[in-house]
Amino acid sequence: MLQHQLQHVDIILASQSPRRQELLKGLDLDFKIETRPVDEVYPTTLVGGQITAYLSVLKASAFADSLKKSQLIITSDTIVWVDDHALMKPESRQDALEMLTAISGRMHEVYTSVTFTTAQLQETITDQTQVYFKPLSQEEISYYVDKYQPMDRAGAYGIQDWIGYVGIEKLVGCYYNVMGLPLPLVYQWLKTNANRL
Repeated sequence: MLQHQLQHVDIILASQSPRRQELLKGLDLDFKIETRPVDEVYPTTLVGGQITAYLSVLKASAFADSLKKSQLIITSDTIVWVDDHALMKPESRQDALEMLTAISGRMHEVYTSVTFTTAQLQETITDQTQVYFKPLSQEEISYYVDKYQPMDRAGAYGIQDWIGYVGIEKLVGCYYNVMGLPLPLVYQWLKTNANRL
């Protein structure tokens, strides 16, 4: 099993997201959590998954000066992409309301990139999911923002809570990708590359 293949690796998940932590635990792996601050700014020429890939690598760069041979750093970034524009985490209640209004009644894309970094290698994988929202009333949007306070979530929503239950019509792609970690791809990468780590 994967945990046996990786027993010699010191895995560090560089994410404060409780969703990512919960998802990685679901693979029955032992890991530590350590985050380092980075200024999450990206070139304006980047689009879609290029943004998440850039930011995921940027987060990994904070560990570059202290990587030990046995360590594997896992960094990740997620955005909602709509109207050729990235929705990151909302900065205010009004920002959250506007984001949810923008994605109500239509399809948007969620991109997540995951970067695997060791002293010897660095590789990034990116997944994309299409999310179709039913039309939401302003009352529903306000209720969700006020009750669930989705300020730490790209696009101002979490697929795994109330708004996902009532608002999402269908998905094309990976559900876990929308939560912030495309688990099937992560598992496959770890399984394929265990002997390189």
